[in-house]
Amino acid sequence: MTGTAEGAAAPAARALVVTVSNRAADGVYADTAGPVLVEGLRAAGLAVEGPQVVHDGEPVGAALRAAVAAGFDVVVTTGGTGLNPHDETPEQTAPLLDRLVPGIAEALRATGLAKGVPTAVLSRGLAGMAGRTLVVNVAGSPGACRDAVEVLAAVLPHAVDQRRGGDHPRS
Repeated sequence: MTGTAEGAAAPAARALVVTVSNRAADGVYADTAGPVLVEGLRAAGLAVEGPQVVHDGEPVGAALRAAVAAGFDVVVTTGGTGLNPHDETPEQTAPLLDRLVPGIAEALRATGLAKGVPTAVLSRGLAGMAGRTLVVNVAGSPGACRDAVEVLAAVLPHAVDQRRGGDHPRS
C-alpha cells in the first residue's frame, strides 16, 4: 500500500470473507468458495478473517453491518447473488452502500464471461463503499472466487489506499 508519510509501510488492509449459503451454514456441506477467497486475498497481502458462513437473507445484512462497524477495510461476500428466490445478498448489501463502485462488479462478471462462463452475467453482485469499508459481492462458486481474486488483487491496494486518503501516483 502506498500513500503513507515518509515512505513508511501502511498496515495491511483488513478484510473479511462472508460465505452466504443456507446449506453450508446448516452443515449440509462444507464451504468451498469462501476458503478460495481467503487464500487468494491473503496471497494479495491482505490480513483476512473468515470465512464467516451465514444463511441467506437478513443474516447477510447483519454480518455486513457488524463488519462495517468493526472497521474492516474490505468485505467480500460469496454467494446469494443469483436468481434463486433466496438469493438476497445484493438486497442486503444495497442499503448499506453510500457510493457504488460499479466497475468492480462489472469486471467480475466480464472476467467470468471471458473465461467461458456465460452464466456469469446472471450474477447480481454489487460493489461499493459502506462508510469506509469496500463491500464486494461475488458469485458463490469456487471458480467465481478464483476469478474474483484475479480482479480484486489488481485493484484492492489502490482502492484501500484511496479509502485511507491516499493521493493518485504522479507520472
